[in-house]
Amino acid sequence: MIEDPKAMKSTYTYWRWRILIGMYVGYALFYLTRKSFIFVMPAMVSELGMTKAQLGILGSVLYISYGLSKFLSGILADRSNPRYFMAIGLIATGLFNICFGYSSAMLLFALFWGMNGLFQGWGWPPCARLLTHWYEQSERGRWWGVWNTSHNVGGALIPLIAAFCASAYGWRVAMYVPGVICIMGGFFLIWCLRDTPESLGLPPVEQYHKVKDKATITGIQKDQELTTKEILFEYVLKNRFVWMLAIAYFFVYVVRIAINDWGQMFLIEGKSQSYISAGSSLMWFEVGGFFGSLVAGWSSDKIFGGRRAPVNVIFCIGVLISLYALYHAPQNSWLFSSISMGMIGFLIFGPQMLIGMAAAELSHKKAAATATGFAGWFGYFGAASAAYPIGQITENYGWQGFFTAMGVCAVVSVVLLLPMWSVKTFAEEEPA
Repeated sequence: MIEDPKAMKSTYTYWRWRILIGMYVGYALFYLTRKSFIFVMPAMVSELGMTKAQLGILGSVLYISYGLSKFLSGILADRSNPRYFMAIGLIATGLFNICFGYSSAMLLFALFWGMNGLFQGWGWPPCARLLTHWYEQSERGRWWGVWNTSHNVGGALIPLIAAFCASAYGWRVAMYVPGVICIMGGFFLIWCLRDTPESLGLPPVEQYHKVKDKATITGIQKDQELTTKEILFEYVLKNRFVWMLAIAYFFVYVVRIAINDWGQMFLIEGKSQSYISAGSSLMWFEVGGFFGSLVAGWSSDKIFGGRRAPVNVIFCIGVLISLYALYHAPQNSWLFSSISMGMIGFLIFGPQMLIGMAAAELSHKKAAATATGFAGWFGYFGAASAAYPIGQITENYGWQGFFTAMGVCAVVSVVLLLPMWSVKTFAEEEPA
């Protein structure tokens, strides 16, 4: 154990930044192999004669396998070294992207894309574990907020990479290149990441910050290992807060994915914008999300003293107002549509980040990956619901029906999150 204060501070500072960089780069790279398919769909239609229904099936396969994997991999991640767990997941997604690019049959496409979704779930839970073990609660919102912008960086990079490769060399190369990048990124993670502070001879982060560990409050010793059954049942499935957060996550993800997937079509059909104008307006959704994550994390730390629910509630109310503004935007107004898209992105990415963080904090430090994986499982069922069900609502009731459904999702999220307004950690309550 490192006991010298100067050496401890120096070592902690170095490893916290190194781990943040590793998580940031690694999770951004997961987006390269998760979103690559979206940008090669037009080429697959023209070259292979695939139908939109077939493409939709592949999209649903990814969402379902990814959502299920988030929960199962969360259980595994709490019992594993995130250094290797996250790296193996990233390497596997790269390999399955390459296999997808070599295929031509629908069955193989579905198999490899489903396996890609399965290993995509290996990215989030290890990050939740690392963020919980290396960063203390009073500062965690800011660190988690910075890490969460990796979503937006990865989402912004893949269109450039895939579009260039597809236009210059064909859609198969647009699958190979992200795959190769992610395989190399996996080895970078093995070099960059480490497990807990204790694995490097450092004290727990709560002790480092001279903050009483909540595990002591609940009577659990820091060196006591929880069984998988205790993690899953006592701190997740019996925890009412985790259930409320998971259900709220479902509705938040419906809004996030629906705006991301259907937003461009709305601007073209509903607001008479050109393809270029609509696409550039939608870009501000990601830009807004980048800054929204930072502001949400900072404000939950500095304004609300580590409580995540107030920011979640305020941001979800803001989403409701921004959806109204987007729906009533003037026809063919690029500026108004872009501002509305940017505001929705700014506001929806706050709860998208903080609900996962709250799930980790309202369970137990040793159950962080399982709790966030469980919530993420619900989130990606919401993502799957944003595809076919929301498409059917829009088909039958028009864009008014679409925005009504989005508004209902935002209201339900507020209702679920509001009871947790004053709750900071699970330690403030009796064990579930």
